[in-house]
Amino acid sequence: MDTDPRRLLIVEDDAAFARTLSRSFERRGYEVRTASGLDTLEALLEEFAPSHAVVDLKLAGGGSGLACVRALHARDPDMLIVVLTGYASIATAVEAIKLGARHYLAKPSNTDDIEAAFAREDGDEDVQLTRRPTSIKTLEWEHIHEALAAADFNISEAARQLGMHRRTLARKLEKQRVK
Repeated sequence: MDTDPRRLLIVEDDAAFARTLSRSFERRGYEVRTASGLDTLEALLEEFAPSHAVVDLKLAGGGSGLACVRALHARDPDMLIVVLTGYASIATAVEAIKLGARHYLAKPSNTDDIEAAFAREDGDEDVQLTRRPTSIKTLEWEHIHEALAAADFNISEAARQLGMHRRTLARKLEKQRVK
């Protein structure tokens, strides 16, 4: 396996964002490859051995970035993996770290943020703690997202676990726009 520390894999279904991120990292000296989901990721890993990865949490077609994190970590436990998401939740952050991600960043994040996340090995004990209580709406969303993650983003199974109709869950997700 190539040990070059500048080989980056970007797993992102938004082609324009993946292109922009790729160019930015290439300018910084990374060799970059992109995959749009788990199926293209597995094929790419046969010919490319990344040392770093940036993974979008929610992929097209209901795909889960968490499955990609698991596959990447299983391939190389030393790989530095950062998960990006437009709708961060405590549940998915915890699962991403448990599955092998180094860091979890909310979008928008830029190349500097991602490189800083790759470099951070330890937690930040000085992170600001908020005194604002969590709203019921946020708690509901986190509970829904936790059930989705547990069901590997299968809406029918998550609805069953939550005790709600699948269409009700689908409407709630449409309002939140999971990405």
